[in-house]
Amino acid sequence: MTTRKDQTGRAGPPEPPLSCNRTADLRLAAAVGACPRALPADARTALPRIEIKICGLTSPDAARACVAAGAHAIGMVFHPASPRNLQPAQAQAIAGQLPPTVAKVGVFVDQPAAEVLRIAAQVGLSAVQLHQTPTGQNYEIFIRNNLHVVQVLRSTGPELLAQVRALPPQVGLLVECGCGPLPGGNGTVWNWAEARALREIRPFAIAGGLDLENVAQALAASGASAVDVSSGVEATPGVKDLNKVKAFIAAVRAAAGNRQSCVFNRAAATERRPPV
Repeated sequence: MTTRKDQTGRAGPPEPPLSCNRTADLRLAAAVGACPRALPADARTALPRIEIKICGLTSPDAARACVAAGAHAIGMVFHPASPRNLQPAQAQAIAGQLPPTVAKVGVFVDQPAAEVLRIAAQVGLSAVQLHQTPTGQNYEIFIRNNLHVVQVLRSTGPELLAQVRALPPQVGLLVECGCGPLPGGNGTVWNWAEARALREIRPFAIAGGLDLENVAQALAASGASAVDVSSGVEATPGVKDLNKVKAFIAAVRAAAGNRQSCVFNRAAATERRPPV
């Protein structure tokens, strides 16, 4: 515990110490929407260098294994056309097995806000990932219900930058290729460098075609602060290969460098950088 001094130099009341549980301090900051740069330096060290979301989980055992391997966020899909689609009761069983430090992200495609909120409440989600146009989105309705929002963006170039600058700073960003038959990355490799201009504005995640062989290249090309992977760590659609998950996470950690941020948790997107 340190001692504060007033303007006369006299000792004032002691400052409360930073909790020994750095993750708890970070979660407290996230709950009030704190910017990582505003956190005490000791607490900032708890931020993952590169945040890792494993998406499309279909069983509690697989979700627990991904967390044990080092995942920071678990994605659950609510889209009937997806082979990873879950009923709310199935997702609730998964979310109930996850520690509070792990983001529980629901993936939604063009669903009405009322339906998203109903499922989020039943499952116990901490975040909603929206695969729909960002124009005219009412993010406040989710924020009021204690949900972090991750907006998926499928544009590049000036259009991407314009969309990002129009979004509220507390909204997380996920950039993907926009290719394939389904919303999401579709396992399709794309030119990750097309998202690189965002790194000077705010943290963002990338998805699409990522696997243990190319994730280092994708991070270097894009400057992303987080990655979102599904098919790249699967044996079959919806069935994760734990060896691939572990190898992917090891590859991300090796490529992390000095980047420090999160996208799928609420402490995330408020870390703005000067516009380019």
